[in-house]
Amino acid sequence: MKQTLNERQLAVLEWVGKGCPEGASATYKTSCQALQNRGLAKVARRGGVWNAVLTDAGRHYLAHGTYPAPKAPARVLPIPRRPKAPALRSAPGVPQQPRKTYTDQLLEELEAAGGRILKSGPDADAWLSRAASASRSGRIPKTKELHCWKRREGVEIKLVDIPAWRLAVLEAVAVPTRLTHPHAVVQAMQKAKQPLGLTRPVQQRALRIVHALLTAVERNGHTCAAGTVGAGPQHNRRLPHDPHFTIKAQGQTVEFRVVQEKDRSEHVPTDKELEEAKKYSWVRIPRYDYTPSDRMRFDLRGGHQHHGSEWADSTQRLLEEQLAEIVHEIGLRGEAAERKRLAELEEARQRRLRWEAAMAEARDQYAEDYRVRQLDSQEAAWRRATRLSAYLEAAKAHVATLAPGPERTAAEEWTLWATEHVARAHPMFQQLRLPEIPEPRADDLKPFLQGWSPYGAY
Repeated sequence: MKQTLNERQLAVLEWVGKGCPEGASATYKTSCQALQNRGLAKVARRGGVWNAVLTDAGRHYLAHGTYPAPKAPARVLPIPRRPKAPALRSAPGVPQQPRKTYTDQLLEELEAAGGRILKSGPDADAWLSRAASASRSGRIPKTKELHCWKRREGVEIKLVDIPAWRLAVLEAVAVPTRLTHPHAVVQAMQKAKQPLGLTRPVQQRALRIVHALLTAVERNGHTCAAGTVGAGPQHNRRLPHDPHFTIKAQGQTVEFRVVQEKDRSEHVPTDKELEEAKKYSWVRIPRYDYTPSDRMRFDLRGGHQHHGSEWADSTQRLLEEQLAEIVHEIGLRGEAAERKRLAELEEARQRRLRWEAAMAEARDQYAEDYRVRQLDSQEAAWRRATRLSAYLEAAKAHVATLAPGPERTAAEEWTLWATEHVARAHPMFQQLRLPEIPEPRADDLKPFLQGWSPYGAY
């Protein structure tokens, strides 16, 4: 039922009925938008000139002070149906089988295929609408839902389980009619010059809703803190902004922003705006005017989203009726953060184990490589000692041919020292055993770590 016009709205309606004479208040044009929404006036703008006229309902309201009675719906005569063709009957004694629908066919194929099928061929796209129809048929189990995608190979249809958090029964959150003992965060908001940057008509309602939300989440073991309680909202949602208050659930901080929605109406340029736009090329006249409304919205930021990140007043539900979902969302984000933390700890533990195994393998490979290098060194020393021994045999034979004297004495001294040197360097004259492996440095292990760092598990 439509509400009766107040004195101001009635005055605007009379002003429109008189042909919108000059000298009226500048806000009359804005009020005409509300009259148009009620079907009492019609606002138009042609050639840059604003105009408003009464409708039949508006003229009736001026004459009688009430809305016109709704017209009775026209009587629709039934359309005669064509006689149906006689149905094909089965043979006597054989029961007639009911016709199988696309929904029956789809559910049977999904059950036989384990919950996933792929439709291909010329009629594959038709299964997109058939799957949507099956979802609306009420034949899908309450704990499952159909997912449908268009792939390169065809149309993929899956029957999947609904997440348990979507099936949870939520307990309603009661909002007090008066704030007798407000929450500490709400008390900080009340001390601000303009709490939450809201206009006065919606401040008390917003504070009561915030109080109910904070009280409910604290019963679940979460903590709350005040933010910039007196700051107004950013006009652009994508720009960073400070939260009005925060709630921490299992280590996950969720930032809240209380926003007052605005009504949009067509902007009527003033004479000054028209003059400046004509004078300066960079002046742009706005197309719409925005006025604060009594609707509010909660914006959430931080953590993994489940139900959503925005809750607002709507024609179906007020914000008070959606507090249970917001409380549930905070708990879900906290649980997701805790699962992520535990998964990261487990991943770090597994990575540490893999690194320790890689370090142990690198030490073994380093020790084996060191022994191989020692073996190569001994083989090279043996070849050198063998060549030197052959040379010394020839040198000794030559010394034996020399006549006694200083030259032979010097040659014998040299061959004696050389023989002792070869004996000291010859590996066969030393004890053969596994070499002692020195403690490897970080650079010594790098070639065997296959990308791991020798300094830690990264």
